[in-house]
Amino acid sequence: MEEKKMTPQKRYQQKYAKQYCLSLVTTTDGDIIEKLDSVENRNGYIKALIRADIAANDVSS
Repeated sequence: MEEKKMTPQKRYQQKYAKQYCLSLVTTTDGDIIEKLDSVENRNGYIKALIRADIAANDVSS
């Protein structure tokens, strides 16, 4: 049986995308879970927090 060709999206993701996984425990990380559940776009929210932290700690400016 012939293998399916990789879609352009899959090729792009394989080449450029990186994925991180975060494990949270409901008993100790409940506040984080509650906040992440309350935001519409978790990915965007986390990226914005990281970029704000980078900007705040950028000493080259």
